[in-house]
Amino acid sequence: MESIWSQTCKIEGRAPLSGDIKTEIAVIGAGMAGVLIASALQEAGKRVVLLEANRIASGQTRNTTAKLTSQHGMIYKKLADTLGMDLARQYAAANEAALGEYRRLIAQRNIDCDFEEQDACLYGDNAELLRVEAEYADALGLPARYIKTTALPFPTAGAVQFERQAQLHPLKFLRAVAEPLTIYEYTRVQEVNEHRLVTERGTVTAEKIVFACHYPFVNFPGLYFARMHQERSYVLALENAPHIDGMWVFADGAAQPYSFRTWNGLLLLGGGGHRCGENREGGRYELLRSKAREWFPQSREAAHWSAQDCVTADGVPFIGQYAASCPDWFVATGFQKWGMTTSMVAAMLLRDAVCGKENPWTKLFDPRRFDTETIPGILKEGGKAVKGLAKRLFQIPAEAAKDLAPGQGGAVDLDGEKVGVYKDEDGKIYPVELRCPHLGCQLEWNPDEKSWDCPCHGSRFDKYGDLISGPAQTGI
Repeated sequence: MESIWSQTCKIEGRAPLSGDIKTEIAVIGAGMAGVLIASALQEAGKRVVLLEANRIASGQTRNTTAKLTSQHGMIYKKLADTLGMDLARQYAAANEAALGEYRRLIAQRNIDCDFEEQDACLYGDNAELLRVEAEYADALGLPARYIKTTALPFPTAGAVQFERQAQLHPLKFLRAVAEPLTIYEYTRVQEVNEHRLVTERGTVTAEKIVFACHYPFVNFPGLYFARMHQERSYVLALENAPHIDGMWVFADGAAQPYSFRTWNGLLLLGGGGHRCGENREGGRYELLRSKAREWFPQSREAAHWSAQDCVTADGVPFIGQYAASCPDWFVATGFQKWGMTTSMVAAMLLRDAVCGKENPWTKLFDPRRFDTETIPGILKEGGKAVKGLAKRLFQIPAEAAKDLAPGQGGAVDLDGEKVGVYKDEDGKIYPVELRCPHLGCQLEWNPDEKSWDCPCHGSRFDKYGDLISGPAQTGI
């Protein structure tokens, strides 16, 4: 399942770390956020190294739909109601500034990345809610308005349209920005102790450390595992489908919850989202395929892939100081489904934080925030984790591995022990420990992707038990 971005752009490999080094700034993670943060710091005159567990852009960046926009769903009325108009205005301004910074970099460095101005549209079935959202966005200084008609293949109540937004090829852009940076691939950070990062290939001693690895793997301090969950979503790339102008996403409660954008003659159809670890029945890709047949019967599937997003309790990313007790650690996470834009916000904000400059967005994105508005969400995340921790202790009816269909997996009773089992097409059995090595939650089988997924914090493992993504640091 390789995205069209991975199929059409190869990034030159970098050597792993070899031995012990020292630097001013160490950034963990060479996805869009890590590369942009390192680039901004290097541009500010800092000595920076990036440490990547796998390949550059091998995580979520290669699986994005790459919308550059300050249109982040039905968020602006919510932010105004919960945080106040001033902070909501800062959120809007930060993301519009991120768009401007993309434009600056692309023009200044002459980056060929299929950058294209597009309107970003949020459609739904409740015209009044859409009108109100448009009014709030406009009042906050955004180029937003309500429109009655849409370019979609099904009826809606209209949309909130943001003008002068953009889309690009994320890997073409990232390849250019990463080129002058010092990056060590296949160098997984296993421990971080004050100013020292430990990998299996050597150590890095840094004055400042930035966690830009999608989901922070250091649990204490910070408690990020109690303040975020992860959600998965799915995409088809369709050939011979009609061109749809603009970038389209759905409002909560929409009868047709799908997203659309085009690239190089392909229509990207997204949807089928769910919390990581909650896809027992599967069928997410088949859902998208059925919609493609219904709406675009002449189309043909060229590719399919999925992505995963960290979601915070209050809907605002965590960008800033990692924890009060770690003044030299910084973090960028919780981008929800808007990682392209908020990665650039993180680059600008953390550049200023590391360089000791004031930034007007610091309070809004401060990871240390904890108030009465976020407590219910935090308790919900904690409840999910406890539920998962206890679940693996429950007994299930005994079932033999022979009852599993070839090519599928599931939890079975094997020799008196509850384990996960994958059966390949030849009938060979691959048992795994069902306990996630991160914090012990019971893993669930994802039939769409043939993976073991953690419903608590989003770690994923392939059908053989090898680690796909963290916060877990080892396989099962």
